[in-house]
Amino acid sequence: MSKYIANRAIRGANALVAEAEFMLQQAIAEKGADYPVAFPNTAYYLPLTFAMTNQAVENLGQLNSVLSHARELLHPTPADRKWTPYLGETLDGGMATLLAAETIEAIRYIYGLQPEPYKDFVLSGGTAHTNGNGSSDGLTGHLNGAIDDIQLRSWGIQLVDGRMPGFAAIVGAAKSNEVAVKIVRELQRRNILTFLSGNVNGRSIIDQLQEEGVELGYDTYTVPFGTDTLSAIYALGFASRSALTFGGLKPGQAREILMYNRERVFAFVLALGEVDDLKYAAAAGAINFGFPVIADTVIPEILPTGVTQYEHVVSMPFNEIDGKDDLERAERLVQKCIEVRGVKVQIADVPVPVPYGSAFEGEVVRRTDMRVEFGGKRSRAFEYLHMADLDDVVDGKIEVVGPGFEDLDPQSSMDLGIVIKVAGRQMQEDFEPVLERQIHYFVNGASGIQHIGQRDITWIRLSNAAVDKGFNIEHLGKILHARFHADFGAIVDKVEVTLYTEPSDIETWLQNAREAYDYRNKRLADLTDDAVDEFYSCTLCQSFAPDHVCVVSPERLGLCGAYNWLDCKASYNINPTGPNQPIKLGRIIDNDKGYWTGTNNYAEQASHGVVQEVAMYSIMENPMTACGCFECIVMLVPEANGVLVVNREDSSMTPVGMTFSTLAGMAGGGIQTPGVMGVGKYYLVSPKFISADGGFKRIVWMSSVLKETMADELRAVAEREGDPDLIEKIGDERVATTVDELLAYLEEHNHPALIMDPIF
Repeated sequence: MSKYIANRAIRGANALVAEAEFMLQQAIAEKGADYPVAFPNTAYYLPLTFAMTNQAVENLGQLNSVLSHARELLHPTPADRKWTPYLGETLDGGMATLLAAETIEAIRYIYGLQPEPYKDFVLSGGTAHTNGNGSSDGLTGHLNGAIDDIQLRSWGIQLVDGRMPGFAAIVGAAKSNEVAVKIVRELQRRNILTFLSGNVNGRSIIDQLQEEGVELGYDTYTVPFGTDTLSAIYALGFASRSALTFGGLKPGQAREILMYNRERVFAFVLALGEVDDLKYAAAAGAINFGFPVIADTVIPEILPTGVTQYEHVVSMPFNEIDGKDDLERAERLVQKCIEVRGVKVQIADVPVPVPYGSAFEGEVVRRTDMRVEFGGKRSRAFEYLHMADLDDVVDGKIEVVGPGFEDLDPQSSMDLGIVIKVAGRQMQEDFEPVLERQIHYFVNGASGIQHIGQRDITWIRLSNAAVDKGFNIEHLGKILHARFHADFGAIVDKVEVTLYTEPSDIETWLQNAREAYDYRNKRLADLTDDAVDEFYSCTLCQSFAPDHVCVVSPERLGLCGAYNWLDCKASYNINPTGPNQPIKLGRIIDNDKGYWTGTNNYAEQASHGVVQEVAMYSIMENPMTACGCFECIVMLVPEANGVLVVNREDSSMTPVGMTFSTLAGMAGGGIQTPGVMGVGKYYLVSPKFISADGGFKRIVWMSSVLKETMADELRAVAEREGDPDLIEKIGDERVATTVDELLAYLEEHNHPALIMDPIF
């Protein structure tokens, strides 16, 4: 262990704890010990502090005990003449640094200094970008700040299914703006979530990226926390919550939480530029989590000792990296980071002239930045995938039938029909809609391309920046050809794409497509649990929640909302040893509650004995477990003889006195809790939705956003239930946030749950 690192880190830790103590006493003197303290939109209080110490900090006075614990972790700097291992003292100092940093950031929130004010940034829909047109569509002048629980869970499915293989915390500033952009693009290309913080001599990588017009924010996997080192605490708070949210661990299980992160959360710190005492101390804190630190300057190294999987601290002086120029050196620096942490990365080779990767899926192309759009309000666009015989498909043939957009005025609209023919010996007609749904993700992976909707409500925009780099209509076909082969090569042998822009062709193919859509809808509607002899498992989430297992049936999709029975069937055909395995139902035990010998045996085996039985159709008896990336939570409201449904995007208070984030702690982590269940939102409209407990009529409260976004589907369910006005009888946050308010609303509207048999 390097004495130099130990000295710098311990010195930095002592200084930061002292600073936090001073700030806290000032804040208490000005605001009072009872003044509330919180990070916004989280049920985990100050997340790292809560995870490590089980202290639920709610006011300034409670921070005194946090800093007392931090001070107990401090050690004196190493003596000049006596050598000791230093590692334990350094790691203690690192943890003290993190507790002090979270304390300081919490105090800054009180004074309105977090999220950090920043120049001309706009934060809109979770995305920070330069405000070049005076737009007022967001909170002008702030970076992201603390990550809320909604965003944590929205990333959940990408973390567990491997699309997001890990995260990088970048601290400091790169050698140049060009190097900064290259580093971020290399991480985006590998779909690695990137957190930005810190500075070198007052200049941050956030400044560099902003100057180069790089879009930052949640949606682009590149999140700017703040321009000082302390804001890196938000990344480690994210890591702490991952263990609590997905791993089923409890606050105060510090060692288990750190080990969980070491084994399951693939993260690293990239320190750019000069490393000062505070950065050494913060880096020591990250090493506690098993996250190695890679620096682009000359610093002492720490070789493997068991805290991280491989090296702890790696020095890779930027100018000494082999490469023909700085951009190649930047690429190799990123490769070294991935190697040191052992991140497993899959990159699809897509032949387009713009950066490509899942990190770009959330990009928004605003009208002022748009070159052309297909679909939306001003034109028609659709996408249709169908299978054909092997002899009828020319693999790699991509044809544009009709004119391009090159002669159109900027910000124009035009029709587009995307018709894809696939062929394969293992291809089945049932897989057509599964593959067709992937078009959204595949096209969105291109930087500067926005794809919304599917089927005949597709809406695509190409940005000026993408077109300036050479992107055209044909490249849409190249993306689809490359990705279908890369992702579905086990069932797809040939892919041919035709892109129609001629109005007459659009009309013909649109009619063909709509006939196919209608046929699929009717076929899927006939696909019921009673019509099959096997369900499918989904163990994707076990990478984060080791004891959780999803059982997916035709009438119950995965709790994340991303995988239905056909998806799992296709996945099994693609990868017979993968996370989706057929579950032979075996002997039926209870048809009403949904017990089979096969599902029970599988649940017990896959959960390592934690779960003995699963009732597919009940919330009150042995409900299915969840990892944490569910779309909605269903919870018993005993006073109303029914259940409420709150969705992930709803941060309002529910009638049971808890928000979504608080409820999620009861529903997630692979825990089986009668009366609480995480679900995919479309399970709500299934005839099998808690059918053993009374079904859809048991819903007495529902987030208004669900009512609005699923209006047509919910109206159809109300008709099916024989009560066309049922949705209006269900309360929401606009009319009831307490049980008393809810009961009054239900009685006024004669909700059927009030006269149903007792739910328990």
